[in-house]
Amino acid sequence: MQSKEFESLPNIYLVGPMGAGKTTVGRHLADLLGREFLDSDHEIERKTGATIPWIFEKEGELGFRSRETTVIEDLTSKKNLVVATGGGAVTQVENREFLNHRGIVIYLYTPVEIQLQRTYRDKNRPLLQVENPEKKLRDLLKARDPLYREVAHYIIETNQGAARDLAQNILQLIIAEELN
Repeated sequence: MQSKEFESLPNIYLVGPMGAGKTTVGRHLADLLGREFLDSDHEIERKTGATIPWIFEKEGELGFRSRETTVIEDLTSKKNLVVATGGGAVTQVENREFLNHRGIVIYLYTPVEIQLQRTYRDKNRPLLQVENPEKKLRDLLKARDPLYREVAHYIIETNQGAARDLAQNILQLIIAEELN
């Protein structure tokens, strides 16, 4: 149930690289706010009935990004949500506009070393199915970090504390800034 205290807050969108903890932090944040949590990648899979690796294999990254934009446009038109986006969602101009203009965007900044620790066994990440995942993560962060920063209202470093603590810190930041 939505907390009356936080009704006036717009949706909260979490952006950042794979392995940043967007889904885990997002769930905790949604619990604190009494809101529904959705993950844009899970929504793509739910709506298509296909896994993200399958979509990448059959349609390529462009096909996936098109589906992602449709889902993000839909999610950002709803109310009272906390949404975790896919790591590459910010690569599309439309997605950055939907996110930035329709809610509060939190960039979960995560160093490559931590991303690597959190993702090295995950076969559900098509972009990391390469010979040198660390180099791929570095290249992705170099390309996407400016986009995450462009779209974000707030930047939180994720290498300091557990996911629940990060969610608490985000909520305190938002309350201090948005509700005052």
